[in-house]
Amino acid sequence: MKLQINPERCQGHGRCYTLAPELFGEDDEGYGQVLGDGLVAPGQERAARLAVANCPEHAIDTGGDA
Repeated sequence: MKLQINPERCQGHGRCYTLAPELFGEDDEGYGQVLGDGLVAPGQERAARLAVANCPEHAIDTGGDA
C-alpha cells in the first residue's frame, strides 16, 4: 500500500496526522503530507486505513498495493 494526498482536495483538517502521525505530517500551512516515500510498513495498515476513512475531503488515496 502506498499513500498519497491530493493537494487539490486537502483542506487542512489535520485528521490524517492526528490519527496516524507515523505516516503523515503537516506542511507550514497545516495541510497534510505523506511522510517518507508513502509506503505503508507492515503493522501500519490499520493506521493508514483509519486516516483514509476519516479524511472529510477524501483526499487520501492508498494507491493499491506497492
